[in-house]
Amino acid sequence: MTDAIDTAEALPENPAPSAPANEPGRDLMSKFDGLIAERQALLDSGVTDPFAIVMEQVKSPTEAVIKGKDTILLGTYNYMGMTFDPDVIQAGKDALDQFGSGTNGSRMLNGTFRDHMEVEQALRDFYGTTGAIVFSTGYMANLGMISTLAGKGEYVILDADSHASIYDGCKQGYAEIVRFRHNDIEDLDKRLGRLPKEPGKLVVLEGVYSMLGDVAPLKEMVAVAKKHGAMVLSDEAHSMGFYGPNGRGVYEAQGCEGDVDFIVGTFSKSVGTVGGFCVSNHPKFEAIRLACRPYIFTASLPPSVVATAAMSIRKLQHAHNKRAHLWENAKQLHGGLTAMGFRLGTEKPDSAIVAVILDDQVQAVMMWQALLDSGVYVNMARPPATPAGTYLLRCSLCAEHSAEQIDAVLQRFEAAGRAAGALS
Repeated sequence: MTDAIDTAEALPENPAPSAPANEPGRDLMSKFDGLIAERQALLDSGVTDPFAIVMEQVKSPTEAVIKGKDTILLGTYNYMGMTFDPDVIQAGKDALDQFGSGTNGSRMLNGTFRDHMEVEQALRDFYGTTGAIVFSTGYMANLGMISTLAGKGEYVILDADSHASIYDGCKQGYAEIVRFRHNDIEDLDKRLGRLPKEPGKLVVLEGVYSMLGDVAPLKEMVAVAKKHGAMVLSDEAHSMGFYGPNGRGVYEAQGCEGDVDFIVGTFSKSVGTVGGFCVSNHPKFEAIRLACRPYIFTASLPPSVVATAAMSIRKLQHAHNKRAHLWENAKQLHGGLTAMGFRLGTEKPDSAIVAVILDDQVQAVMMWQALLDSGVYVNMARPPATPAGTYLLRCSLCAEHSAEQIDAVLQRFEAAGRAAGALS
């Protein structure tokens, strides 16, 4: 992948550890020795492996049993709590009985069943678009759309803090890549202005960035993109379901629906199952099915999965009370942690993600372990996944969290913060 304009703030494109070139006959796995040693040192300190948690039982969208202990789940992306919705579960059971466990083929061959058509129609209805294409995962949706839309001699312009799936979509294709500083409208304008006018351009943005939970100034950025004749793709994975009047995402909330050309999303967050999609009003959108390799050469989702997704999306159209309660939870958690003195990723509750920034890996691990021991599961995140090399604990709220659960979480955060030295 090339970078037409160097950007110091850009994240590493490949999280794999660097290593000297392999010598002839050397074990290909030896390049991971440093990573293995680092992980072993972490385990030798006596902590639980933060990246190998096993849910022994899941009782609800907000509760699970981990290591035999009842635990509040504050580290999933089950934003709208749809995983245990009775109608969603029943739809999956019915499809499993009627169509079996899998499709055994791609969408282009034998892999399109009734419920694949139904979930794509549910997406058209939810987003008010004429086109919808479902992929096997959200990762595949970005991989497929970006690599297919922008070809050789064209440009993809992306935020430096973009998700790995966006970077990998760039690598999969042949377009030139330009990165701009995170959420920097002026830098986007400047970099677009330096590019030749004739080639096609795709600006890729995210409504909510998943590590810090910060929101993009989409309205301004989309206006800049259009000024320079670029098309816009917005990844709304972390805002679908609860952002905007209809839950379509940040682009809806900021009033730029008519100017965003492609919306990418996932079923693995607010929808509560697995899969990815892209919706669009472009009159030629269906041609993507004929050209997109990650769509053509991938097995289609099982009918039970797309049936649950279709039912969930239909219900999310009317989930106004759930949306309101999720925002109440975000305000309660963000406000409580701020009052305690924690340093957070955003000044106000911008999304359902609340990130607690810590000094270093030792402090992050100590606090993560203390929370787990007290019955609260959050995500520990570290470089290179995090922007600017930060260490943080990422909380993801759910519409099904009760106020009492948030109170309990806050009490345990305070105790864990003092034990780890994050609070004085």
